[in-house]
Amino acid sequence: MARVRRRGRVVGAVLAAVLGASLAGCSSTGGLRAEQERAAKTAGGKAAVNTPRWTFAMVTHSGDGDTFWDIVQNGAQQAAAKDNIKFVYGHDKEGQRQSQLVQSYIDQKVDGLIVSLAKPGAMKDVVAKAEKAGIPVITVNSGAEESKAFGALSHIGQDETVAGEAVGEELNKRGRKKALCVLHEQGNVGHEQRCDGAKKTFKGDLQKLYVEGTNMPDVQSSIESKLQSDRGIDSVVTLGAPFAATAVKAREQAGSKAEIDTFDLNAQVATGLKDGSLGFAVDQQPYLQGYEAVDLLWLYKYNSDVLGGGKPVLTGPQVITKKDADALQDYTKRGTR
Repeated sequence: MARVRRRGRVVGAVLAAVLGASLAGCSSTGGLRAEQERAAKTAGGKAAVNTPRWTFAMVTHSGDGDTFWDIVQNGAQQAAAKDNIKFVYGHDKEGQRQSQLVQSYIDQKVDGLIVSLAKPGAMKDVVAKAEKAGIPVITVNSGAEESKAFGALSHIGQDETVAGEAVGEELNKRGRKKALCVLHEQGNVGHEQRCDGAKKTFKGDLQKLYVEGTNMPDVQSSIESKLQSDRGIDSVVTLGAPFAATAVKAREQAGSKAEIDTFDLNAQVATGLKDGSLGFAVDQQPYLQGYEAVDLLWLYKYNSDVLGGGKPVLTGPQVITKKDADALQDYTKRGTR
């Protein structure tokens, strides 16, 4: 009986230890501590897994100096460090050159590819070549509609039409009557979907304005001219965080009272929301897009896991306003939101 009692005490102690660990993991501090420990390991360059040193390449339609894609890369690099992945990155705003970059990584025999499909016509054939070469592909950010048809494992991002509809609904809540949707990259299907989605739900009048996004002085003068010629415009929606501040300058120069709203988030946008120079932002969580794309490729290589069931894995939209700005500023400063 004494032996039974001792065994019972041992089992009880083990159960108590396990329960204590579980409770710690479920508590606000315990979960945070565990995450901080994992982050510390990867921050020191140590992988959290012992799988092979695979190479994953990401190729996007980003132009030079786009802070949105810096945040995507931050997420991808963090996941790569955790997953023992060598991560390489290339970008070009021209669809044909983006396709050529993907081909170069196919020739290098990378172990996985992450691509954006802002200009799907230019990317279809090269994605097929990757799959024929046995390289798994995940699409990110743009191309949710084409991703499955092109044979990608999953798509990570937001539904651009749904995001646009959310903007239209937010403009309605704010009593806006006439909006200007500024498209900074012609031929980008996602941008068209955003503006069309907003037009679908907005009860007022929405007009499109096409600008050359690589030329910020041109962007500012185009918006300024439109606001000067049409005083009825009471809101301007930009489709990327770097363009929000430019729209604010254009409003000031035009002497307009239009509210400036934007897709995407960065430190400058968070500040603008806080000081009231911006009305709201639509966050699609780019850090999460990069992180999950790398992580899902690793899961596929390691365990043949696929998320989404043929549907996009959504990271947005989330409408951010002034009340959210304080909580987000620390994250934007470190480049994760």
